[in-house]
Amino acid sequence: MTRTFPAALAFCGATLAALPALAAVDIQEVTTDAGYEAWLVQDETVPFVSLELLFEGGTSLDPEGQAGVTNLMVGLLEEGAGDRTAREFAAAQESLAASFSYDAGQDSVTVSARFLTENMDEAVALLRDSLAEPRFDEDAVERVRAQALSGLRSAQTDPSSIAERRASEEVFGDHPYAVPVAGTIESVTDLTRDDLVAAHEAAIAQDRVIIGAAGDISADELSELIDTLMADLPAEGAERPGPADPTFDGSVRVEQFDTPQSVAIFGQPGIPRDDEDFFAAYVMNQILGGGGFEARLMEEVREKRGLTYGIYSYLANRENADMMMGRVQSANDRVAEAIEVIRDEWRRMAEEGATQDEVDQAKTYLTGAYPLRFDGNGAIADILVGMQLHDLPIDYVETRNDKVEAVTREDVNRVAAELLDPEKLSFMVVGQPEGLPAPTQ
Repeated sequence: MTRTFPAALAFCGATLAALPALAAVDIQEVTTDAGYEAWLVQDETVPFVSLELLFEGGTSLDPEGQAGVTNLMVGLLEEGAGDRTAREFAAAQESLAASFSYDAGQDSVTVSARFLTENMDEAVALLRDSLAEPRFDEDAVERVRAQALSGLRSAQTDPSSIAERRASEEVFGDHPYAVPVAGTIESVTDLTRDDLVAAHEAAIAQDRVIIGAAGDISADELSELIDTLMADLPAEGAERPGPADPTFDGSVRVEQFDTPQSVAIFGQPGIPRDDEDFFAAYVMNQILGGGGFEARLMEEVREKRGLTYGIYSYLANRENADMMMGRVQSANDRVAEAIEVIRDEWRRMAEEGATQDEVDQAKTYLTGAYPLRFDGNGAIADILVGMQLHDLPIDYVETRNDKVEAVTREDVNRVAAELLDPEKLSFMVVGQPEGLPAPTQ
């Protein structure tokens, strides 16, 4: 099954000199007494542990009329838990030199924990309280609700946020993916404490957790830690939504907004993460719009015509949808030209393919960038979760670059012809663009 994990597809600039770093990544499979599975990279050089928990489901579990409830609930997990108020919980974290962070996305709730090995028992007990016994005290609920509402009001005046919301509505229709992660001002205002309790039981459950750990901890210690954390959580969470049917009809839709520059989000159907041609598509996208100055979209839209400061495209693999998406921002009187150039480049790649030099440069970049992602225990724990999320084999770290290197120019050009569809490439534009269709009603 293809799932989303954006961090698994994020890369930074690098050189091949970093490749030896991968040799140190020795992944162990750990099965706890209670039957949970986790991946571990043990590293005793620094006395601290990074733990990553991912609960599948996320804000797509929000009941109808309660958009934003999972996001608000996650924001309250460390605002008081067990016997501790929000202030007492924060003080306990500080005294232990522990760091917990919580995040909600459309497909998952993630929990990241960092703590010293010598404080492991106390830190795990505190983390366990936040997962199993959040208090949802009235003062904390209202404080975090106010923060959420402030963010939603700010988003109403941000063209990028408006474009993302409108694009999701157009692409996903009545699927939960069409609903903003943070909800709406109306829905968040109406949420009750009972709604938050129900959202907690729906999203933070034993049957949907994926676990990665790195640092100064043994397999036996990790096993005991996991069973302690999971013991008091609900056995099963809410039913997850089924597949989406993204709509890409090749249209250009406009949302009127008073701003000197228009924001355009564009996309078309993508390719599943487990497709045998995924790596060829990945190399192809790097050539077309990977974000670097060598990418065709950057060259044609920015360098040659000066239509934008930046443009990129990417493969977007979610739990229930696979897409190829992109973003550009351009002056109102030039965004129509930018859209025309993007569609032309989409067509040119589909019809003419890439050159051998372009394929070679893309592969060099992608293989060189990969090792630098392993730059600490926190990053490694995150990667371990991403690998499990995408059902990748445990030796993927060792074989990933080989899969990139195996991609040929013929592979890239065949996949470009099969995947890229300029007639389905759709645009959502927010601003006051000139020379585009009348604003949507």
